[in-house]
Amino acid sequence: MNQDVIISCAVTGDDTKVTKSPHCAITPEQIAATAIAAAQAGAAIVHIHVRDPVTTRPSMDGALYREVVDRIRTSGVDVLINLTTGPGGRFAPGADDPLKPGPATNLKSPAQRVEHVLALRPDICSLDMGSMNMGGHVFINSPSYLEAMAIAIRDADVLPELEVFEAGHLLLAKRMIETGHIKPPGMFQICLGIAWGQHLCACRLRR
Repeated sequence: MNQDVIISCAVTGDDTKVTKSPHCAITPEQIAATAIAAAQAGAAIVHIHVRDPVTTRPSMDGALYREVVDRIRTSGVDVLINLTTGPGGRFAPGADDPLKPGPATNLKSPAQRVEHVLALRPDICSLDMGSMNMGGHVFINSPSYLEAMAIAIRDADVLPELEVFEAGHLLLAKRMIETGHIKPPGMFQICLGIAWGQHLCACRLRR
């Protein structure tokens, strides 16, 4: 078995507010500087989400991604860049009409969700392998959406990081490898501890 350790550092995450640390990077300059520092400390991969510098909320602005990527690439550090495609999948039903999206909704088309990937051609990009309840909203990744995104990512010669939040997501990823949407063997990330996804359980056996 391969025992090599590969460190991937997600320098911002996709929390809707900067709540977990007052040191969370917000601006493109801060995100890039944090990614560069992570690489210098030994990270082989940096996973990038960008934020609106004014509101601090997650953003899909291609200009923000470009500034971060350009700063990392011109710094000379030896690190693989992994851009998220997760933003654009949230749906929260409206309080008065569930058929109308509430203010937390940010649904975008498959083409919009990979636009920055096609423009910047990172080494890796995330591909969330299914839908689930996430916090107070639904994270929507239908098979047809994922197939369209996977084809665009494949044709751009970018390696998709297959993010698995529930066991069934593995089965969908397996099928998409079999159908040629994703090149084999597939690079998987098992995501644990996300409300309300899969968690790591510890079981105590009695003799």
